[in-house]
Amino acid sequence: MVQPLLALAPTLLVIAFFLLGPSNWSRHQTWARTITCTVVGAVALRYMVWRLFETVLPYPADGANAWWVWVVFIIELLAFTEVVLFLILMSRYVDRSSEADRLGKTFFAREQQDLPTVDVFIPTYNEPLDVLERTIVGALALDYPKDKFTVYVLDDGRRDWLKTFCTERGAVHLTRTDNAHAKAGNMNNGLRASSGDFIAIFDADFVPYRHFLKRTLPFFSDEQIGIVQTPQHFFNVDPVQSNLGLENIWPDEQRLFFDEIAPSRDVWDVSFCCGSCSIARRKAVDAIGGFPTESITEDLLTTLSMLNKGYKTRYLNERLSMGLAAENLTGYFVQRERWCQGGIQTLYLHNGPLRGPGLSLFQRIMFLPMSWLVQYVVRLIVLLVPIAYLWFGALPLHFTGVADYVSNQLPVLAAYFLLMLWITPTRYLPVVSSAVGTFATFRMLPTVVSSLVRPFGKPFKVTPKGTGNEANAFDAYTFSWIAGFITATALGLLINIVPETARVHGSFSAIGALWSGINIVVLVIASLICFEKPCRLFQAFRLDEPANVDGTPGRVVSLSLDKAVVAVPTEVRFQSTQLTLRLDGFEPLHADLRQVTQRRGDISRAGDKRRFYLHLHYELSGKERDQMIVKLYTGRYSRDVPDINKIAVSMNLLLRAFGRTRTVSQ
Repeated sequence: MVQPLLALAPTLLVIAFFLLGPSNWSRHQTWARTITCTVVGAVALRYMVWRLFETVLPYPADGANAWWVWVVFIIELLAFTEVVLFLILMSRYVDRSSEADRLGKTFFAREQQDLPTVDVFIPTYNEPLDVLERTIVGALALDYPKDKFTVYVLDDGRRDWLKTFCTERGAVHLTRTDNAHAKAGNMNNGLRASSGDFIAIFDADFVPYRHFLKRTLPFFSDEQIGIVQTPQHFFNVDPVQSNLGLENIWPDEQRLFFDEIAPSRDVWDVSFCCGSCSIARRKAVDAIGGFPTESITEDLLTTLSMLNKGYKTRYLNERLSMGLAAENLTGYFVQRERWCQGGIQTLYLHNGPLRGPGLSLFQRIMFLPMSWLVQYVVRLIVLLVPIAYLWFGALPLHFTGVADYVSNQLPVLAAYFLLMLWITPTRYLPVVSSAVGTFATFRMLPTVVSSLVRPFGKPFKVTPKGTGNEANAFDAYTFSWIAGFITATALGLLINIVPETARVHGSFSAIGALWSGINIVVLVIASLICFEKPCRLFQAFRLDEPANVDGTPGRVVSLSLDKAVVAVPTEVRFQSTQLTLRLDGFEPLHADLRQVTQRRGDISRAGDKRRFYLHLHYELSGKERDQMIVKLYTGRYSRDVPDINKIAVSMNLLLRAFGRTRTVSQ
């Protein structure tokens, strides 16, 4: 048995390694990543060897507890496998911006008539005009010769008003007689009606930046490149950010994938198309017989099909578009359930990772849907282990002592968390990230099971867009599960505090109590996500530009399609609330002054002059509205991705949990 005083030594060595090494290295250097991931992998392997030979094999082979020990170990083994694949993946990194610069100089050195033609596909089904107009107008404003690209609005809703809108703007409106094969079938219909050398795809809620084609097309100088994917950024907050009250201090959930994981996948040649905000070579799409219709995630299957034919996908990690994140929990789960089901479907397909021709062994492994298959099972087991122990005395392992446990498990937890904080310093926080995953478990795990049993049992379902979240909603289903686990864990702790009712004894009790406490904290944070907050569908952009309001100079600090907030140095008395707003590049706008505000403590150092903020509302239509869409959504402004403010996150969650607890108790 490890001596108690030495039990912390391995953990201290891990911490010392990160303090002396990674904390002083660039996280984007491949050599630094390789060393760090190798060390973390070695610590994890040490733990698994200890688990097998010291805590599993010595256990008696009969009895219910023996089965439980093996179940927990097998789940841990699956988690270890996923971690190893993640470490291999993240051990390399590439930033292709400089490559885009170099290739662009050559690509655009040719004469304009020699540039390739591009078809811009905007597949749509039931999105409202205020969602679609931004995408259509933004696509038409692409900085590329007008005779070299055509915008196709692929309308599976067959709406006359949309046809009229497209005709007025100069986009091609396409419909078909049925909606067979959903989005993939819709885009294949677009292929038959178009002839461009390349196909850029934007979902109905994503607006391309004006320089999208100038940054992505040069990669196709390499004939092996079939698709170039770019990250998806959002101009609204997702429901996790909103419901936790972390809109300005916590990044949206997809940043970890698009900012960190996707560039690492690219350097290994296992990057994949994510559908929207991508551009594909028509020759490559034709080579695979059009966009695949066998899976509800045609984007992932398109990548696999192209790999079968020898084409590659490239990932350019630059913000080149902006769109809507899931606006509420309903949309959040519709989207993720579709991704989960589609990923699992590939296991059963002839062009998937198991049977697809032309894939290397490494590619086959990296395209397995391991994350979907493993993560939610692991999170469920993490919640169940202390409950099984506290209520039934079921140990998850042959326990050799607290010192052994601390010496072997604590180092691997420390190594993994420190790795994540190093590789993704602004995208990850252990407890909160775990809470988000735990929250999703209760809805996603049934989807994983049903997708394995009946992979093609559910049809394609469109993510709701443009619906917003105007009223307080409540995810009673998920909250019931979370409340049940909190109750079972808390009662188990209470029962075992009293010696007369205690069901467990021994040194594992302290670890079980700590484990239970951490689970309760994670579950409480997860429960907060169940309470949806009303939020605006379209948020304004922050800026600082000159403006003039009825002759009074000021600075416009916030701007949207229907409102401007203008800062003026002194309080101004207007004769009317109907004012004229002048912005650079626009004809005078007729605006309605609805509010004048003053921010607390907003006093200049030169004296006690105060800045007042005029809230001006207006209605734009026609060319004026299109002009404002181009100004706001095509790359001039963006909603900044905030870095994690760990102290602010902790305080916000503490206050929110306390406030929500009081509300529920009342």
